Amino acid sequence: MAYELGAIDHDTSRSGRWLRANRMRIALWIAVLEAVLAAFTHDISRWTIIALAAIFVPIYLLWGRHRHNDVVRQVSWIAAASSALAVVAAIFASLIGTFVLILAAVFAGVALLLIFADRR
Repeated sequence: MAYELGAIDHDTSRSGRWLRANRMRIALWIAVLEAVLAAFTHDISRWTIIALAAIFVPIYLLWGRHRHNDVVRQVSWIAAASSALAVVAAIFASLIGTFVLILAAVFAGVALLLIFADRR
């Protein structure tokens, strides 16, 4: 029985390492949820999604990526990435109406592929 021991990054926590390992999946699922909510509800508009991205992306770029706290850094990355993906979906939805559902399905498919490809 062979054990593979990887080096643990300095200044990381268990939850921070878990978030880093799963951050793309989390961001994709949040983007899927935002895109579906924007498509089916009138409470969340495309402008709301763009406004959230205008908040979260600069927060990550100017503040989050320089944090020593690994959890804060990973959560801010997830918020920025999911907001940016949701903006892409919102822009395409305004150009092509049903494309948002197709894009949400693609995001969900990629997220499922990442989940099922994980062989731990």
